Formats: sequence, structure tokens, C-alpha cells
Amino acid sequence: MGNEPSQFSPMFRIDVSAESSAAASNPQNPTEATLALLHQIAAGQHKQNQLLEQLVQASVNTQKQRAAELEQWKDANPHLARSCRRAAETLSRVQTEFLESLTEEVEDQADHLLEGEYMLNEFVDRFGPRLAHLNGVLQVLAQLGNGVPAANVQ
Repeated sequence: MGNEPSQFSPMFRIDVSAESSAAASNPQNPTEATLALLHQIAAGQHKQNQLLEQLVQASVNTQKQRAAELEQWKDANPHLARSCRRAAETLSRVQTEFLESLTEEVEDQADHLLEGEYMLNEFVDRFGPRLAHLNGVLQVLAQLGNGVPAANVQ
């Protein structure tokens, strides 16, 4: 035959025959086997919990470091932080108007958007990049100006 076991490397051979050595490694009592499996599961969960705690701690440390660096930047650049705050407020109003025009366009073109993929692609091409970039810029400015009173204009 073409699939004789001797033709394959031992790495690709799996022995599924029942042997006494395999039976000796498993406990005879089903209760003992269940307890052993439960202990393995509990040990795995304990290790997983430890890893999750380490992951959370690393994430918290990174967040604290970023917040500290942001505060240092704001303290070093108070005028620019106030300018970012004012710019974020202005862009927020611009974003609101842009969203109003976007939603009006959706309402006006609802049938065309539902019927044809071409119109949907045109709509996304027209509004998508602008909305994404506006949101990104607004997020950066809001973060840099967060907690800084905009009324303290110099």
C-alpha cells in the first residue's frame, strides 16, 4: 500500500492504539480524574488572573504617564493650551454644522443611497474623509486644551 506507516517520519505518526502504559497514567477512578481536571482548570484560571492583573497594571501605568506628560506640556505651554481649548470649541461648532448638513443630505438622498451603491460610495467619499479628519483634529485639540479655562485669554 501507499500509506504504510513506515513511509512517514515519526513526527507525522500518531499512535492511537490502547496500551497499558497509557491507561496507567490516567487514574482509574472517574472522581479522581474529574478532580485532577478541576485542579488544572483552577491553576489555569489563577495564572490567567495574574496575567490580567499585570496587563491592567501596565495599562494604568501607561495612562498615568501620558496624563503626567500632558499636564507637563500644559504647564509649559499655558497660552497654547488655552488656544487649543478655544480652537476646539470653535471646531466643535463647525463639526455640529457639518453634521447638520450631512444629516440633511442623508434625508434628501435616502432613496438614492438605499438603491445604488454608486450613490453611497459618492456620499462616503464626499463626507467620510472630512468627517474623520475633523474628528481627529478636534480630539487632539480638545485633549490638549482639556481642563484649561478658555476665558483666560491673554
